[in-house]
Amino acid sequence: MPLSWNEIKDRTLKFSKKWAEESSEDAEAKSFLDDFFDVFGVSRKRVAIT
Repeated sequence: MPLSWNEIKDRTLKFSKKWAEESSEDAEAKSFLDDFFDVFGVSRKRVAIT
């Protein structure tokens, strides 16, 4: 089931707060991408396959 725009907005706000202070992009790249794609309800593995 697709996410509603309100749920995406809520997830986006949580994501931005969680990552606002991060300074080590290389060390956290996979975690960042996992969290980013989760905002839209999609796994990183699914994106890599398609």
